[in-house]
Amino acid sequence: MLALKVATKANQASTLPALLVANYTQTCDEKVSLKVTFEDTATLRSGDNTPVELTVGNRASTFGCEKAIHELNSAHPFLLGKNENVIREWLARIASFIPTDFKAVEVPMLQLDSHLTLRSHIVGYSLTIADLAIWGAIRGNKIANAAVKKGTIINVTRWFRYIEDTNPWIAGAVQAINAQAQEQKSAKSKEGGSYDIALLDTEKGVVTRFPPEPSGYLHIGHAKAALLNDYFAHEKYQGTLLCRFDDTNPSKEKEEFQDAIVEDLGLMGIKPDRTSYTSDYFEELYQYCVQMLKEGKAFADDTEQQTMRDERMNGIASKRRDATVEDNLARFEAMKAGSKEGVNWCIRAKMSVDNPNKAMRDPVIYRCNPTSHHRTGDKWKIYPTYDFCCPIVDSIEGVTHALRTLEYRDRNPQYEWMLESLNLRKVHIWDFARMNFMRTLLSKRKLTKFVDQGIVWGWDDPRFPTIRGIRRRGMTVEALREFILKQGPSRNVVNLDWTLFWATNKKYIDPVAPRHTAILNENAVTATVKGARVAAYTEDKPKHGKNPDIGTKKVVYSSSILIAQVDAQGFAQDEEITLMNWGNAFVRNISHSLNPLKRTVTGLELELHLQGDVKKTKQKITWLSTEGQELIPVELVDFDYLITKDKLEEHDNVDDFLTKETEFRSSAKGDCNVADLRADDIIQFERLGYFRVDRPFQHGRPAVLFNIPTGKTGK
Repeated sequence: MLALKVATKANQASTLPALLVANYTQTCDEKVSLKVTFEDTATLRSGDNTPVELTVGNRASTFGCEKAIHELNSAHPFLLGKNENVIREWLARIASFIPTDFKAVEVPMLQLDSHLTLRSHIVGYSLTIADLAIWGAIRGNKIANAAVKKGTIINVTRWFRYIEDTNPWIAGAVQAINAQAQEQKSAKSKEGGSYDIALLDTEKGVVTRFPPEPSGYLHIGHAKAALLNDYFAHEKYQGTLLCRFDDTNPSKEKEEFQDAIVEDLGLMGIKPDRTSYTSDYFEELYQYCVQMLKEGKAFADDTEQQTMRDERMNGIASKRRDATVEDNLARFEAMKAGSKEGVNWCIRAKMSVDNPNKAMRDPVIYRCNPTSHHRTGDKWKIYPTYDFCCPIVDSIEGVTHALRTLEYRDRNPQYEWMLESLNLRKVHIWDFARMNFMRTLLSKRKLTKFVDQGIVWGWDDPRFPTIRGIRRRGMTVEALREFILKQGPSRNVVNLDWTLFWATNKKYIDPVAPRHTAILNENAVTATVKGARVAAYTEDKPKHGKNPDIGTKKVVYSSSILIAQVDAQGFAQDEEITLMNWGNAFVRNISHSLNPLKRTVTGLELELHLQGDVKKTKQKITWLSTEGQELIPVELVDFDYLITKDKLEEHDNVDDFLTKETEFRSSAKGDCNVADLRADDIIQFERLGYFRVDRPFQHGRPAVLFNIPTGKTGK
């Protein structure tokens, strides 16, 4: 009897391999019975925060995907066959196919592709559990599966489809877990935003697009647009997602921003089916503008900018509105040439002079700009506005549903006018509310100002709402996706609190963050421990008390330990305290400074009482041995909001609401294991909080770690 329990909210790459191997065991041996149950959680309550639990007969339960497969092999040796060593080697690679970061999973995918060059199976000439386990990991990983669907990794795609086609039972196993996942999504929609927004004509296929401008880094507002388009294209309707760079303003755009956007989308698990550029269509857009000029639907204008703005506001027609077609075409050609005269002109659509919707009052659709373009060089001197090119390219590229934030609502009639005037295929529009956060700026112009003025370190500053900034602060991709998708495509405008955002993140990092110890340097107290061994000694302890899979760390014990001043201040004479990871001790002597204005503890004498009950002590403190290990210097950094007001109004001057001090640094000493931490590792310094390693320890340079909020504060 096999009993398999699976967490449906977990990354399927970490559950499908075990599910498929268990099903295969039953398929090969009719005497084997299999019972699969699903829990609507990310980790199993009974499984030490793992997503899979396997019980074989009366044996003790096994937790975790790889361990479950190992247990199946142990109970049913036929699964390994004659190529046991090679199969085990491939089973050990399962973990490399689990990350949802394309860069991390790309290497093992390419290695597998090379291995499969002249092979139909990973090992030998017939199906083995190596095929099933690796297939399951790829099928469960959204990023890896998207690469297979796209067909860019040729041998892997061929093998993947062959395994699926020749083993029809696999589809049933996948369908079972997906059915549970679908129920979970339905429940999630009830808890958060509803996705039942009745998009029109979805039965004809759904194509959405995310059109970023490569003039800055993606921020959390862009992330919502990208994830919603991805959700409707890939999850709800199994359609197509386009990423189109709106590169129509050479004065602001850089290839650096373009590359960063591609990378950030990958980090969020978003894999567009196609990537294009508005600049790919400059010739077509030019011809459409000529068509509008010839049909009298547009005109050339050289009205001074402020005058044009005032005329549009007051419903006054431009003096150039009734110019002849010949004059308009001549002006457009002068613009195209980038001549001295041409740069003074623009092209405006002839929509309306006094429409109540001011967006419809003869908007500009083309401008002259001699600046070199980062993709097309000096070929073009004229560039279309977003409002002109967006509907046209949407229609050309086959977009069926344009999901836009509410700020574009007044311009929706403009979008539809363009398509109708040019007799192009219609596109359905759905508006959703942009995501705003308290004490946070999402204006690209204002964020750029902060960077240029040196208020922040750069676009990846952990105080910034950019994807790079919040990831540098310690946000996980999984938590980011969950939080944003929970908001849904609602049209209700809300000002969100960061505490909810970081509380979601804590759910993901707490079960897997290794526990370490750090003691703040300021007035740290050296304590003598009576009853400790004369010589320092080391023991291996779990890095995480509830998750043994995280591994072990070295804890050093000696008669001389370091204690934080704030803890020492709270001790009473002869009080029994608990030294975490050691045991109880009595406080036998407390020495204080002589300064009456700042009375600090300068020394302690403790007496071990290891038979004491840790449940009965009030104070449970962290500590570090000063002997038997090299204490690692660390710098702990915390941050505050950049602005002091919850929501800035249009008339507010941002400079009046800048927080004077937003960066707080404390020096400390960490345990010897901190020396092994790498950049981007997320840990918990017990009783101090969660931290992300921004710069690992190097001899002569302390490790730098950023505090990760947990929802108790929104900073």
